[in-house]
Amino acid sequence: MAKRDYYEVLGVDKNASEDEIKKAYRKLAIKYHPDRNPDDPKAEAMFKEAAEAYDVLHDSQKRQNYDRFGFDAPQMGGGAGFGGAGFSVDDIFSMFGDVFGGRGGFGSGFGGFGGGQRQPARYRGSDLRLKVRLSLQDIATGTVKKFKVRKDVPCEHCHGSGAENGSVAETCPNCHGSGVEIRRQETFLGMVQTQATCHVCGGEGSVIKNKCHHCGGNGIVKGEEVVEIKIPAGVADGMVVNVQGKGNAGPRNGINGDIQVLIEEEPNNVFVRDGMDVIYNLLLDFPTATLGGNVEIPTISGGNVKIKIEPGTQPGKTLRLRGKGLPAVEGYGRGIGDIVVNISVYVPKTLSREEKNAIESFRDSDNFKGDASTKSTIFQKFKNYFS
Repeated sequence: MAKRDYYEVLGVDKNASEDEIKKAYRKLAIKYHPDRNPDDPKAEAMFKEAAEAYDVLHDSQKRQNYDRFGFDAPQMGGGAGFGGAGFSVDDIFSMFGDVFGGRGGFGSGFGGFGGGQRQPARYRGSDLRLKVRLSLQDIATGTVKKFKVRKDVPCEHCHGSGAENGSVAETCPNCHGSGVEIRRQETFLGMVQTQATCHVCGGEGSVIKNKCHHCGGNGIVKGEEVVEIKIPAGVADGMVVNVQGKGNAGPRNGINGDIQVLIEEEPNNVFVRDGMDVIYNLLLDFPTATLGGNVEIPTISGGNVKIKIEPGTQPGKTLRLRGKGLPAVEGYGRGIGDIVVNISVYVPKTLSREEKNAIESFRDSDNFKGDASTKSTIFQKFKNYFS
């Protein structure tokens, strides 16, 4: 199935509120739910497509990146949405309880469409947020940063199960392992059947009678982990790098949360960033601007390159060093930006008597007087710079 715009998938406007997005997703999820469409691959694909769109648009940061970069928005650590990460329908059930109510699944008010088997819920660990400051050199080449993170980790005593050693979780006697309970109620329309999260096991399908005394049956404890995070080249200030599965561990061997890394770009005292380009302000001395010559320009990597200055170079002229700028961020765009050299000419504030006399001798020379076209060109460059 060709990838469609997420707003088009949910049938909402780009300025839609979070509540409108949630309502639109709920409507589609009910329409294409597998219980209503058994053995229908097309309906399942539409169901997953709607879940992928909701996953991106209900998250403010993901939505901002999508609005800016489209499908090539950097997810940093995994493919975008469900399509790139190999999610199943059961994974979708476990992650969207906020839309349909209940814990870890569709829960109350949704179900009973055809008796399809619902997988027991798996708890998901919470996400963590980190902040990293990067130099322009880090951004140009990409880098790997290590963090010692304090977070929830699986309990070593019970191996994350929550059950004391030698004991196991037992099938819930109320839902018989399904994680849900069917409720039937007589109304004026007749008998109505609804499906809700099991109130005994909380949707897990099992109960622990002999809980681990180290973690109290949660299967997680506080711990530390050194996490390596790969930052791709070309990232920008304010961008968020999402590292899947490195956040807090999910209770009772559940699904790990993610780590969201906020990028901060350190100021650079040599270059000014402009997207993929970097700007370097070159201050020429008057003789070089007049007579021409070769000058050295610094690069992001730390080395220098020589550029040729043509005789009669005017202030405001720009030169480009192709391919010496920043690369496109991973998964978005192609190529490498440039170093843009803005040329200024230094006019000395103090002169010796000999220097004054030398310059004074050129005052009446026509070569030292700009004509109307030269003045017009300089004015236009100045105007363009501030427009």
